[in-house]
Amino acid sequence: MSTPSTPTPIDDDPLGRERAHLSSSRAALRAMREDVESLDISDVTANWVNAQILGRQIEDRIRALADLSDAPLFFGRLDYLHAPGAERAEGAEGERPRPEAADQKLYIGRRHVHDEDGDPMVIDWRAPVSQPFYRASKKDPMDVGLRRRFGYTGGDLTAYEDEHLSDPEEGARTSRLLQQEIERPRVGPMRDIVATIQPEQDEIVRSGLGGTVCVQGGPGTGKTAVGLHRVAYLLYAHRERLARTGTLVIGPNRSFLHYIEQVLPALGELSVRQATVDDLVAHVEVRGADDADAAVVKGDARMAEVVRRAVYAHVTLPTEPVVVVRGSRRWRVPAYELEEMVRELLDRDIRYGAAREALPQRIAHAVLVQMERSGEAPDDRVQDAVARNSAVKAAVKAVWPPVDPAKLVLRLLTDTEFLAEHAAGILTEEEQKTIRWAKPVRSVKSARWSAADAVLIDEATDVVERTPSLGHVVLDEAQDLSPMQYRAVGRRCTTGSATVLGDLAQGTTPWATRGWAEALGHLGKPDAVIEELTAGFRVPTDVITYASRLLPHIAPGLTPVASVRENPGFFELRPVSDPAEVVAACEELLRHEGSTGLIAADTRIPVLAEALAAAGIPALSPGEETTHDTRLTLVPASLAKGLEYDYVVLDDPRAIVTAEPDERTGLRRLYVTLTRAVSGLTVTHTSPLPDQLGV
Repeated sequence: MSTPSTPTPIDDDPLGRERAHLSSSRAALRAMREDVESLDISDVTANWVNAQILGRQIEDRIRALADLSDAPLFFGRLDYLHAPGAERAEGAEGERPRPEAADQKLYIGRRHVHDEDGDPMVIDWRAPVSQPFYRASKKDPMDVGLRRRFGYTGGDLTAYEDEHLSDPEEGARTSRLLQQEIERPRVGPMRDIVATIQPEQDEIVRSGLGGTVCVQGGPGTGKTAVGLHRVAYLLYAHRERLARTGTLVIGPNRSFLHYIEQVLPALGELSVRQATVDDLVAHVEVRGADDADAAVVKGDARMAEVVRRAVYAHVTLPTEPVVVVRGSRRWRVPAYELEEMVRELLDRDIRYGAAREALPQRIAHAVLVQMERSGEAPDDRVQDAVARNSAVKAAVKAVWPPVDPAKLVLRLLTDTEFLAEHAAGILTEEEQKTIRWAKPVRSVKSARWSAADAVLIDEATDVVERTPSLGHVVLDEAQDLSPMQYRAVGRRCTTGSATVLGDLAQGTTPWATRGWAEALGHLGKPDAVIEELTAGFRVPTDVITYASRLLPHIAPGLTPVASVRENPGFFELRPVSDPAEVVAACEELLRHEGSTGLIAADTRIPVLAEALAAAGIPALSPGEETTHDTRLTLVPASLAKGLEYDYVVLDDPRAIVTAEPDERTGLRRLYVTLTRAVSGLTVTHTSPLPDQLGV
């Protein structure tokens, strides 16, 4: 950390000046909020509907302008050598460059703040002029003379650190404030990383809306934060478009979503919806579960063709004409002409429901042609009336009947002959047997649907009626999705783009992604750009080095994460004989500042919960927010993914491995749990450690 050692008369109290600017900026933000709160819309809306809409927009704006007392309003300053955007090239006729304003100071923060004259006091981190704060270097200073980083304690500005990027005599060095911010204790939900975004992360964050980006990142590389900040950036750069089309963040479970839910609101973005894949496909109540073999087959992309065949099998070619009676006239559309209409709609490969809606209009049009030939002059109202004629409706129902997606999937799973007919040449007889329900089910409501069944129903629903597309979707922990789940997500961004985040080494489902190119094909985004983050900012060096021993066994060829942390962290292997010794390890780590997680195989959770209670140590569940008095979270291994704690006690690695259906999945689960610590890890074990750890 550097503060000027020799004060000058011009700048004798730089820290005081920066604190004064912070105080003025907070006052300006309050004034901006008060201006919005004082708006009177009683005379500017035409009706109560408009008034309600405008009122909600004002409420959102007020919330977006909230000043978070424990979050810095700005975290950096750029002193440009020239006014940003100033013309420095010679003109066409060789005239001299325009004069430029020197020493342009811009404060970089979470949101834009301006004074009463409209002049900026804080520049939004997403603005183009803020980009050099993240990307400027000694090799490419980007016209920045000085980059200043600020250190905070709570919301109070307490330190600063300068880099003179355009000074050839000052060497490049690691920022201590940056390291301190990265290593700051984790208490409460996930926070934003706007003060610590690295150049390689910034490139992904600021990539355009038009393309899909897939980020492969090992533990602690910041891929989740990058995905969330990319949403915030896209909302800044394309606000009107995304306001119309919508944005969505998809996480693996509710605990994870609760953990990340405050990141975007802290950046002033309140309109982004969050959901799990199960939320997206909640057409039926999920009350059952598949074994691994059935789930793998149901999640296979081949099931999409089985479902499509089953839907369109309801279409039958007409054998009888349609006779429409209007007044004293009878109009006859022959069967061969009806067959041509049906075949044409099938050849167009449009949604089943859209084709069904189009067919009566086609029949009505054929009737109108006959009317015109007979000398009548029918209009659109006549065509609509013919399309609603009982004879036409009866013909359409016979040829192209309605399909209920849930009933269709239920029949596939319970009717042996129906499944065999539509899975012929796609699924083997053994695979068909694997997914068939053993017992008959009377109705959709009484069925014990599994999560994979709900995805099949979503697929059938989309075959019948197109799923609306959003403008942008962020898919986190994507490596655990099945091909059919990828298709379900892809349907939500067919005309939009996506940010796909994951780590192949952390795939812990039997159907886990084998490679990103294949996964992106299922998503419907085969042309997506694949980026890899390998610099680790969260996991300490000693911890990630130990966990990386598993990589050759779980993801051969994947680049190990290289920790950039100066602090190697705390790491210990500790043999124990009973749960009380595991609790003792937790007590030791709780003496440190920050959060502690006790992670164990799911079957071990009740025993450890009892031991903690006996010791008088309160424990939270994953997703619950830590407090000053309660800083220990008891985490089942199955829910650890995506979470992080300052210190972790990992109980019995072998039990975590053997709890999974196969060794590779178990070792991947272990890799996940080994990499949740930010500052220190204690591994307790009663049984021998897995051989793959090389111990």
